[in-house]
Amino acid sequence: MPLNETLARVDADLAAGRVPLARQRLRGLVASFPHDLTLRRRLAEVYRLYGEAAEAGRWTYLEEDRDADETVAFEARYGSPAWRMKALAWRGPEAMAATPFAEKQLTAVRTACAQELGHPVDWDDPTSYEDGLEGGYEEVPAEPWTVGGVLAGIGCLVGVLAFLAVWVNGVIALFD
Repeated sequence: MPLNETLARVDADLAAGRVPLARQRLRGLVASFPHDLTLRRRLAEVYRLYGEAAEAGRWTYLEEDRDADETVAFEARYGSPAWRMKALAWRGPEAMAATPFAEKQLTAVRTACAQELGHPVDWDDPTSYEDGLEGGYEEVPAEPWTVGGVLAGIGCLVGVLAFLAVWVNGVIALFD
């Protein structure tokens, strides 16, 4: 599907409230066009809708006018340079970056990873930095249960049980 058509679908998904689908489409576009900073920025905007500062920071990491708090959250979640290399999902040499700032950021991450591992690493060869992927990634902690969440879960359970009761009653009535 052409880029413009997919972006139109992203816009339609967002307008209809289908945020997860829009996020999925944008993730696919970033994977297909890793050098397009505009796509990365749009993906960051979707993550902001979720309140995911670390992921928003991940996708604006190559932008000069990025949010400092999001950058800190990204660097905290992806604690090692190897994890940052993996998270940034870049392909090709840094020279393909759209801006000098992005090129500088990519070079800094790759250089830090190479220094930490003690050997050269390459964006196109994930095995070159896989030794650095042990540890260094902060799992998102599970949120504690809230009263609202428990009540919502109970409400869903009651709804499902009511549906099943009506269905069973209908089946019994069908054979009476």
